[in-house]
Amino acid sequence: MMHRDTWFALAERALLCVEPADKIEAVALLGRVMRGAQRHEPLPAPPIRAIPVPGRPVRPELVLPRELKSRKLGSPLGRAVLVHAVAHIEFNAINLALDAIYRFRSLPDTFSLDWLSVAEDEARHFQLLARRLGELGHAYGDFPAHNGLWQAAFDTADDALKRMALVPRVLEARGLDVTPGMMARLREVGDLATVACLEVILAEEVGHVAIGTRWYRYLCAEAGIADSDAHFLNLLRQHGHGAVRPPFNEPARLSAGFTVREQAGLLALSMPPPDPGVSD
Repeated sequence: MMHRDTWFALAERALLCVEPADKIEAVALLGRVMRGAQRHEPLPAPPIRAIPVPGRPVRPELVLPRELKSRKLGSPLGRAVLVHAVAHIEFNAINLALDAIYRFRSLPDTFSLDWLSVAEDEARHFQLLARRLGELGHAYGDFPAHNGLWQAAFDTADDALKRMALVPRVLEARGLDVTPGMMARLREVGDLATVACLEVILAEEVGHVAIGTRWYRYLCAEAGIADSDAHFLNLLRQHGHGAVRPPFNEPARLSAGFTVREQAGLLALSMPPPDPGVSD
């Protein structure tokens, strides 16, 4: 259908936008067109291709996660580094949502509309954090960052089921686990402005992970996978790369569609293997 071709073309255009302001405007245009609020000339669907690097500004410099320095939140610089790190995650999350629309075209329109809503939320989250970063005397790009989220997207580019399992339900779900602790530490140092930003983000990220869960289970059903819980845990064993570790925000994960059985499996996977030299 022609309208879907235009969706995919505009999603690619937004995905490849380099500057954050341009990307955010491209997401807004995509939203207006997809919801029928703005007409757009028909565009041919671009070929689906691997995208090793989506549109992003020259800065921040990308480094390995182990090369990122941790700083104490008691200082304004330490808080700015934290806000910058979360802003970078949100910027990557815009690209992840756009890539889902661009790449997985055989799924129903509701799939694309779901991921459009995520892209719009992530764009708003990025703006919220960029403003807070400005209040702290810095801007996006001032500090190094890592590329783990996009690497996971690149690694799952050929399989929508794996993408739904391993990006929203692992990497993005990790935000549900760690954000409450960040908020508690920020409250201790009196940074209630940043806490307010993270409260908005945490509440909405539950919905994003729930979208990933819904489409993961849909794709399992389409593939004839009867036990989606066991399949998810098997995918984690094969591809998790150490991403599963406590603490787990069980109430938020349950709200996002994780089952009690999955939660128990996550906890088991996070436990260190028994020492073969130790017997009961």
